[in-house]
Amino acid sequence: MAAGGSASRAERKAAARAELLQQEEQRDRRRQVSRIWRKPPAERSPEECQVLGESDDIVRELERRRKRRERLRRRQEEVCDEPEELRRKAVELAAAICSAKHLVIYTGAGISTAASIPDYRGPNGIWTLLQKGRSIRATDLSEAEPTLTHMSIACLHKHNLVQHVVSQNCDGLHLRSGLPRAAISELHGNMYIEVCTSCTPNREYVRVFDVTERTALHRHHTGRMCHKCGAQLRDTIVHFGEKGTLRQPLNWEAATEAASKADVILCLGSSLKVLKKYPHLWCMSKPPPRRPKLYIVNLQWTPKDDLAALKLHGRCDDVMRLVMAELGLDIPRYDRARDPIFALAEPLRPGEEGTHSRKAVAPPREQPGLAGGWLGRGCAKGSRRRKS
Repeated sequence: MAAGGSASRAERKAAARAELLQQEEQRDRRRQVSRIWRKPPAERSPEECQVLGESDDIVRELERRRKRRERLRRRQEEVCDEPEELRRKAVELAAAICSAKHLVIYTGAGISTAASIPDYRGPNGIWTLLQKGRSIRATDLSEAEPTLTHMSIACLHKHNLVQHVVSQNCDGLHLRSGLPRAAISELHGNMYIEVCTSCTPNREYVRVFDVTERTALHRHHTGRMCHKCGAQLRDTIVHFGEKGTLRQPLNWEAATEAASKADVILCLGSSLKVLKKYPHLWCMSKPPPRRPKLYIVNLQWTPKDDLAALKLHGRCDDVMRLVMAELGLDIPRYDRARDPIFALAEPLRPGEEGTHSRKAVAPPREQPGLAGGWLGRGCAKGSRRRKS
């Protein structure tokens, strides 16, 4: 019995060795074929041509990989419409905005690049640079201000041409542009807002500084305490791999309701690679003829391009400048002295000054008192606190 068992083990070892040898031979063969295949056809010897002819399966796989890489490369390229073509499309988009009964705007990182905030998938985007093994430059978000696109969206909402805005951005620039809180769904959170989830309903604290200094994936406590119940505060950011559960500022209920009523959806500066995963935002349960018309403004390919009524290849600020001119609307200039964040912000309490080291959004220099109040060095006279 032992001899039989010993023979069986020897056979299994021999079979395993044979399989490893075969796999190594296949790898060597693929490397050889790949090296020959990359050569220009005119430089291949007759023997190398014969090797390729005997390796059709490997050559087909190499061709498939090449086409896939080329397709991905093309999708990452930024394409700009010619000025006259972009102007023509902007006129068409303006007409769609005028005739829409319920317009919803979806925004991505591309609307904030003009504020020197990097996007994710552009030529100098965060994911693009990381894939190339390059370092990411830290950005001082306290210096960022709402862009022409942010201010245009706020203006369109004020004139009842836009009913709701769904944003993937965490930079808080929609809030700072003057767009009402109820009109925004910040699906991935807001860097200026921390909340107490022990209070019912959750108690929000708007700050004038980035509250995420101590937080990360699955680690959301900010190091400050609720002024009412004493529980730990947490940020509102939804990281990749997480599911957002906070009611505000995510405001998913309003986002899905707005999408269900929409007859036009305008996507600005988003690759839509994340938003496409939320079927409720695209009314996919409706038959195609009853789904909202889709308009996309983006320099790169998006997975929704084939479904769009119109795709505008241009920078968001350039497109919105043309659209607002066509609509006859003046784009309001951002005025830091009137930034809503100063009216909404909750001052730090004594002893909390050391809980962060991020630079705060500061009001204009002629109003130095406000900055001290919101950073906890004593409220400016007349500053508004949240009611308990």
